This record gives sequence, structure tokens and C-alpha cells, in this order.
Amino acid sequence: MAKYSVNPDGVAQIKALIDKHQYVLDSDWGEVQPDAEAQNAYLERNGWPRYASWHLGLTEGASEETKARYAFVAGDFRRVHRTALIACVYRASEWRHKDVELAAHDLLQHLDRVSS
Repeated sequence: MAKYSVNPDGVAQIKALIDKHQYVLDSDWGEVQPDAEAQNAYLERNGWPRYASWHLGLTEGASEETKARYAFVAGDFRRVHRTALIACVYRASEWRHKDVELAAHDLLQHLDRVSS
């Protein structure tokens, strides 16, 4: 099983977007999460650092500037989705990636405080 560490740039980016009210509170994450085509288009327009900043996890041992390096996407490349954060918490918890789980949970709590 892959191991993940927290992506500090991703956490900072997602928190900053929440603070700017760039979020969606109610969505079907399975329907709106970026597919491979959307990911490739975003990468081409914005480059690896911006692409990476949408992910809460870094795959240990994966090469830099590969999609395999970045995990636990938290938005649609425009806004943070609450359901994406819930999915991150769930997936990280399910596979016992505790640091990523806690980072996603903290961001979810922050979003709920800011949006209330």
C-alpha cells in the first residue's frame, strides 16, 4: 500500500481558498471531481506547482512532477468542495493515513466555521 505525507502547500492553498470564500458547500463530489482530461488541461495551463497545491497528500517515493505524486484532491481547480474534504477524511481514515486524515479534518472544520 502506498504511503502518504501531508502536502503543506496543499493545506495552505485550501485554507487560503476557504478564507476567501472560494468553496462549494453542497455538491456530488463523484460527479464534479476533476477527471483525467480536466487534470491534464489544468496542468497544461498552470504547471505542476499549482496542480500540486490542490492536493492534501504526497505519495512517498513517487517522482516529482507526476500525477502519481499527488493524492487527496480537495477541489475542482477553482473552488474547494466540502464533499471533497469529506472524501479525503474518509479515504485517509479508511487506509490509515492519519496525518492526511487529520489535515483534511482540520480543513473541514475550518470550512464549517468560516461558512456558518
